[in-house]
Amino acid sequence: MVMKWLQKWFQLNNWTIRYKLIFHFLLISILPASAIALLMGLTVNGIMEKQVNEHTLQLIGNVNKSLNSYAGNIQNISYFISMNQDVQAFLKKGDAAIKGEHEQYRLSKFMQSFTALNSEVAGIIVVDDNGQYFSNDMYARSERSLTEESWYREAVQAKGIFKMIGHPSNRNVTTHANYKDSEVVSVVRAIQDPDTQKTQGVVLIDLKLRVIAETVRDVRLGKTGYLMVINDDGESIYAPRNSKVGSIDMELLGRQSSGTFSQTVDGRELQFIFQKSPFTNWTTVGVFDVQDSVQGIKDFNLYLVIFIFVVCTLGIAASYFLSHSISRPISQLSSFMRKVEDGNMHIRIPEQRVDEVGMLGRSFNKMLSQMTLLIAQVWEEQQLKREAELRSLQAHIQPHFLYNTLDTIQWLARKDGAQEAAEVVEALSKLFRIGLSKGHEMIPIHDEFEHIRSYLKIQKTRYKDKLNYSIQVDESCGDALVLKLILQPVVENAIYHGIKERRGPGMIAIRAGLNVDTVEIVIEDDGVGMPEERLASLRAVLASVPAAAAASAGESEASGLEQTAAAAGGQNASYGLRNVQERIRLSFGEPYGLEIESVQKRGTTVTIKHPIIRRKGGDLHAAHLESVDRG
Repeated sequence: MVMKWLQKWFQLNNWTIRYKLIFHFLLISILPASAIALLMGLTVNGIMEKQVNEHTLQLIGNVNKSLNSYAGNIQNISYFISMNQDVQAFLKKGDAAIKGEHEQYRLSKFMQSFTALNSEVAGIIVVDDNGQYFSNDMYARSERSLTEESWYREAVQAKGIFKMIGHPSNRNVTTHANYKDSEVVSVVRAIQDPDTQKTQGVVLIDLKLRVIAETVRDVRLGKTGYLMVINDDGESIYAPRNSKVGSIDMELLGRQSSGTFSQTVDGRELQFIFQKSPFTNWTTVGVFDVQDSVQGIKDFNLYLVIFIFVVCTLGIAASYFLSHSISRPISQLSSFMRKVEDGNMHIRIPEQRVDEVGMLGRSFNKMLSQMTLLIAQVWEEQQLKREAELRSLQAHIQPHFLYNTLDTIQWLARKDGAQEAAEVVEALSKLFRIGLSKGHEMIPIHDEFEHIRSYLKIQKTRYKDKLNYSIQVDESCGDALVLKLILQPVVENAIYHGIKERRGPGMIAIRAGLNVDTVEIVIEDDGVGMPEERLASLRAVLASVPAAAAASAGESEASGLEQTAAAAGGQNASYGLRNVQERIRLSFGEPYGLEIESVQKRGTTVTIKHPIIRRKGGDLHAAHLESVDRG
């Protein structure tokens, strides 16, 4: 997974800056908008569902309040009737209490006052415990005693508590208006003797269903939702004509006074929200199709989709415009650079912009001007270098002519029998030839020792028995390379300041070998040596070489012949040693260089430490340029 992600990232890095900007702009515009829309959709869906439920419960609560108001009014009517003296007399004496026309008229007027003032009352009947009844709107269908009616028994069981029964069913009571059972709702209350708590009779009041219908009918739940009222058995007290539900299983309601549940009816999923009235014991149920609420959510989601589409469209357009405005000047700058790559150094970027790209353009123009100037300087320096090489070639003609002439003198000396003169001329010829070394700075170590043998042979001819020497080169040195002319100044210093100053003959021993990663060359003489003060001063001069390296760089470039002539002057004994130290330190740094040990009247030992550099490809010049090979 990590590798795939990295591959995608690197592929993204290969995009042009224009596509990167478009991608980034789209990322910071579309993603947040989509995330906000998604969160808004989820949040609003939940809020809408919650608000629908709360609104429905609020409507149901208002309906229940209206129904409770009607039921409370009917309850008060039942109290007024039970407390009336004429009704009490009827309950105690029966028909004998209302035999007179005056009593009947008074009780009839009393009953009519309730139906006249309360239009919701369909009829009122009072039945005593003997089955005798009195009513101006209702009468018995048959001679069967009304005390055997179910509604009468329910009222007796309620022991004086007001109770709403629901739609009448198969009762032996009807009204003069001939209301259907489905058009009225019955309410009963037992009238008890306050002293004995014995039931004296029952008041039955029919409530017109039209009142409940008018209360519930105007309440709408969405497009097709409606309210219905059921009793404790789940039977419908009121339901509109478009009701899809005849009765409700009370187990779905449970013991809760309010709540929600879903049920599939005729292949359609319906949502039910209910609330039970503790006063009437009726439950008002809101019924609506789930698709109605889903449709509202769908409409909202459609608006969100349109919003996201508009944002994406604007985001793409803005991303394209912004990326084009940013990448276009960069592309123009890249085009100018390609023209410069093709060799057009005279082109310049218009300096009209003041932003970062304009700053790059001005810097680019300045760089081109400097490059043009540098190219001109380099061309001029190359011309000067060619002239210097020509002069150097002319200068090399004279040394070559010199050692060619020396070879001629050597041949003539041998011809005339001057063997010693011939050997000296031969040594001097080798000295010049190795000193030139075809211009190479580094030479094989055996060439360097051949050079010092030629030099010592010339000096031996001069000093005779005063000077003796020995040279030993370890075979391990092999094809190692060293800086040329590093031995001659040291040996020359040993002759002029050591052997020459002592009495009697002197000895110079030169030996070379490898020590770990270093070529060590030891030059030891038994000359006069030097006092400690002189030794300390010389060591200080050699130790200060790195600090003076830059100042003495020109001196280190002098030719071997010039070094020999300067050392031969003898005016400064430390000049030759310091020159060798500078050349080694400038070429290889510390810890390479010279180390000096000396004891007065016993001699001096100089150790040259040089890095091991092997010949590569048989080319001395190439070997000088290649990297150092340790070991």
